Amino acid sequence: MSKALTLYHKTHIKNHLSGQRYSVFVLILQENTTTMYYDDQTYEKQNFGAEPLPKGNYENCRFRLCNFAEADLKQINFTDCVFEECNLSMAKLISTQFNGIKFVNCKILGTRFEHTNPFLLSIAFSDCTLNMSSFYQMKLRKTAFKNCILKETDFTEADLQEAVFDNCDLSGATFSYTQLQKADFRTAFNYALDPERNKLAKARFSKDGLQGLLGKYGIVID
Repeated sequence: MSKALTLYHKTHIKNHLSGQRYSVFVLILQENTTTMYYDDQTYEKQNFGAEPLPKGNYENCRFRLCNFAEADLKQINFTDCVFEECNLSMAKLISTQFNGIKFVNCKILGTRFEHTNPFLLSIAFSDCTLNMSSFYQMKLRKTAFKNCILKETDFTEADLQEAVFDNCDLSGATFSYTQLQKADFRTAFNYALDPERNKLAKARFSKDGLQGLLGKYGIVID
């Protein structure tokens, strides 16, 4: 909830034509906002697309089987929370803060993660479907994607140094001018990476994944 405060400030104005000075009161309106805190709560089978999640800070909370599809999560802060079997497709994440967040078995289609607040950003995905989502220009060092489907996901210009793609389907995923130093693709599959357009120093690949690195050159690997 918010409450408007009315303040009056006394100031002086000089008439540059006559040289006279006048004392006036200037009306100032200020917004006094109260931040709500939610700790150690469990939310289950709730539809936050129809009934919006209240604005505030959520810490050590668990969201299970909740629907966030197209929900407005603008400026909501999540710390050490778990989203399990939730639908976050097309959720609005403008200035949303994710710090120490785990997404488990979630459906997250077409979601623009680059709109989130980059401060203290820390996320991990396990058994999630992230098709057509976007991580454009995000700093995602050491981020873990495990058993995820990432078809046509956009990682353009992202920092994915030391990230792990464990048993992930990267069909049609975009890697362009992406920092992938020391990233682990050993069990990932269906990816296509252009070594000339991405930084791959010390990135790890399996022999079976070489086609994903050399496809642009028309090389046949038997």
